Amino acid sequence: MSEHIDVAKVENSPLRRVRSVEDFCRRYRLGADERIRLTRLFGQFATEQELLMNATRAPVFR
Repeated sequence: MSEHIDVAKVENSPLRRVRSVEDFCRRYRLGADERIRLTRLFGQFATEQELLMNATRAPVFR
C-alpha cells in the first residue's frame, strides 16, 4: 500500500533542521562522552532527527 507524501511538508519539518552537535548536547543535557561520540559520528552539524535517533542518555533513578 502506498500514499502520496507532500514534499513541502517534509522539507519544512522541524526534524529536518540542521543543528550543532554541541548545542544539541547542551539542550538535552548530554554528557561530554556522548557529545564526543556524536561529534565523531556526524561531525559538527547534523539534522535534529539524526541526533535524536542516535543520542543515548543514562537513565535517572531515584
